Amino acid sequence: MSTKSKSIVNLKSSEKVANFLESNHLHKKDFAEMIGVTLSYVYNLIDNAIPFSTRSLTLERIATVMDVLPEEFVEYKIPQEPILIDEAIEFLKDKQHEKGITTVQFLKSFPRKKRVEIVDILRGARPIPLDWKELSLIAQVLDISKEEIYPFWENRVKQLFQSSGMNLQANGPLVTAMFECARDYIES
Repeated sequence: MSTKSKSIVNLKSSEKVANFLESNHLHKKDFAEMIGVTLSYVYNLIDNAIPFSTRSLTLERIATVMDVLPEEFVEYKIPQEPILIDEAIEFLKDKQHEKGITTVQFLKSFPRKKRVEIVDILRGARPIPLDWKELSLIAQVLDISKEEIYPFWENRVKQLFQSSGMNLQANGPLVTAMFECARDYIES
């Protein structure tokens, strides 16, 4: 059977990536930066000069950029640990899809050095940024208002406080005052 008559699911992983890059007019250098590898690594993957990656991190990043499930790559081994679903990340992904923005378009809205971090957020390996300005930039790209994104940021900060040992109930008035101040700041 010729390669051209096979569906994308049956293509070799290297061919899937090559076809994706070509159909999205995405330069190999941009793709390498998005998935956190070197340009020569991408060339070698596509040219079959090296075996396709079996590293979960790399495959998940590739799948995220390509908007496919990592399981579409035969080299991918499903992790044994449970995957946590973060509602803030799901919200961002829903907004991205509502706006009809591909992951590649979304990633190109950010500085090159920031793209792999955004990929890791989208694949659920990193939480949303604590830095309000960084989160606001992501929200701006997706046309999300400050009021819509703020509750996710507040929950993220509360998670940090709790993981650092703060009892939110015992410090309720302080926590409330801090977040009232934060809300006043972002609304100004």
